[in-house]
Amino acid sequence: MRPQSESTNIMDTIIKPILDPEFAPSAIWNKEYREQVAASSDPGDVALALVRPDETCSLYRIQILPLTAENEARTLRYLERILKFLLWQRGACKVLISGCSPLAEKLSAIYSDKGARSFDYHFFGEKVYGHPLEIEQRAAADLPQPNEQEIRMGYNLDGCRIGFDLGGSDRKCAAVIDGEVVFSEEVEWNPYFENDPNYHIAGINDTLKRAAAHLPRVDAIGGSAAGVYVNNEVRVASLFRGVSPGDFDTKVRRLFFDLKEEWQNIPFQVVNDGEVTALAGSMSMGENAVLGISMGTSLAAGYITPEGSITPWLNELAFAPVDYREDAPADEWSGDLGCGVQYLTQQAVARLAPLAGIDFPAGTPFPEQLVEVQRLMAEGDERAANIYSTIGTYLGYSIAHYSEFYTIRKILLLGRVTSGQGGTVIIEKARETLDALFPELAGQIEFVTPSEKEKRHGQAVAAASLPSIG
Repeated sequence: MRPQSESTNIMDTIIKPILDPEFAPSAIWNKEYREQVAASSDPGDVALALVRPDETCSLYRIQILPLTAENEARTLRYLERILKFLLWQRGACKVLISGCSPLAEKLSAIYSDKGARSFDYHFFGEKVYGHPLEIEQRAAADLPQPNEQEIRMGYNLDGCRIGFDLGGSDRKCAAVIDGEVVFSEEVEWNPYFENDPNYHIAGINDTLKRAAAHLPRVDAIGGSAAGVYVNNEVRVASLFRGVSPGDFDTKVRRLFFDLKEEWQNIPFQVVNDGEVTALAGSMSMGENAVLGISMGTSLAAGYITPEGSITPWLNELAFAPVDYREDAPADEWSGDLGCGVQYLTQQAVARLAPLAGIDFPAGTPFPEQLVEVQRLMAEGDERAANIYSTIGTYLGYSIAHYSEFYTIRKILLLGRVTSGQGGTVIIEKARETLDALFPELAGQIEFVTPSEKEKRHGQAVAAASLPSIG
């Protein structure tokens, strides 16, 4: 087996991001590990069961190297990064692991109140599921069977509807009559650091009223927003990060229930914005097995299964790791290293700009930096092109990694980072990476970018279609 100190030598033979040559793609790291497992004489079978309070369960099976002292550190790294991805993709408050008892104990210590992943421990514990995160070793025969729920949602276009989308820099709305958009608009706002929840409540309600003014009546309201929403309840959302815990519990958590009551209890449905992104793509293409990725203020993702349904998964790929180097950029929220938010968002543009030789005054907001990079790109500036090339290479490797966890036929790309000529470069570099290093995936996956009309209206129509009437 190749010693761990040499494990990144494979990078010498692969495509490197032009501005970030030390990037260690998770897809390559995992591929190399699996090749070592295949060559070993006695691989071990490991299963991870992710269980939620409603007793739904997701099961993920992998093989590991023999549990020897020589292999332990590398295998623990492999398992920990896989578990991290699964938690942010699928969600769980209890993880049952078979086939690696000593490492299960170490994983439990890592994902504990005092461990390296204490943020994740609290996030998946009290914040999302209201139950302490537990990681336990179990015999393979004692693991629960997979029990996933798939939800058929959307595609309801009858009547007079409002669709809305709450982003980090603007809130969008549309008035829809029998599937046709009769009004749409974007209103700028800055919700992240507002500590008064009334700012958020008033802003959302203002958006709904603006759309309602263009309808003869309102039969249903559907919306999307960044964060975790369970049955319309706000569990965790970056939009409300400035709100105190007390105000969050009393005024934000059941915000959409209060709004529904204010709107005469008409059908009202809110889900994660990534799910609506994927739903919009599925509806417009008439295709399933769609992974929607919105590269904007953060990284929003959503998934439509091959059967055309939405899952109860979180799909929070902003916090799923894509870079396994030991000194990868840190996510400012969770503190973890190498997560997607640092590679496929406005934050990536801001991080790469100085490496490309583009300097901004201290404190320049990320959206303004992106606008300037887009302007330079339109003028043919090579520095801006290098930023987009780097992000495209990141994307290609990330899609290869995502394919370990999703069945994907279509990648739907959205978000301000993909706008303009830079978006074309991103897709070209992502395709180049897949073609060169993952040809089987390249032949299976198609990149799709919506038209300007679909960008403006598709998300709103999909959101409006969420609730059924009657």
